[in-house]
Amino acid sequence: MSTVKYTPRLADKYKKDVIPALMKKFAYKTVMQAPKLEKICINRGVNGAVNDKKMIDVAIGELEQITGQKAVPTVSKKDISNFKLRKGMPIGARVTLRGEKMYEFLDRLVSVALPRVRDFKGISDKAFDGRGNYTLGVTEQIIFPEIDIDKVSKITGMDITFVTTANTNEEAYELLKELGMPFKNFKNN
Repeated sequence: MSTVKYTPRLADKYKKDVIPALMKKFAYKTVMQAPKLEKICINRGVNGAVNDKKMIDVAIGELEQITGQKAVPTVSKKDISNFKLRKGMPIGARVTLRGEKMYEFLDRLVSVALPRVRDFKGISDKAFDGRGNYTLGVTEQIIFPEIDIDKVSKITGMDITFVTTANTNEEAYELLKELGMPFKNFKNN
């Protein structure tokens, strides 16, 4: 009995379409020079977590629903008396996706979640960090179909960082664009 290995749709697209397009555009000598998506980090700060500890559990649960992977709480690094914050208190949640789950999440983000954003005209192409990484801020967690809107007590956002092996912003932009990220098409950047 032979088993068929599952590969995510975007992983196939990367191998078949994205690598040849990047090699043509940037004139790489080998396939190994083409940048690839290393990981996707999703980070979520929870406002009011100092007063209500259950909010962290809710945020972790929602991140686990969205990504299909275990989320971990993030803790404060220092004391801030104005916010009644102590070092080591949980203040958010985060998940790092790699491999199949990363491609699955990116596919769902591009094809299902982002089109559900109200008045969506594309994402900004200005949020690159100079080293080939891109951060996207999402203002509402309810754009993901995994979240049941009736069970949401508070609408919060999250930061989604795409970490690539690209050396420049231009290479990272082309990689993400080829993978289907809906950037705004401004000609006068």
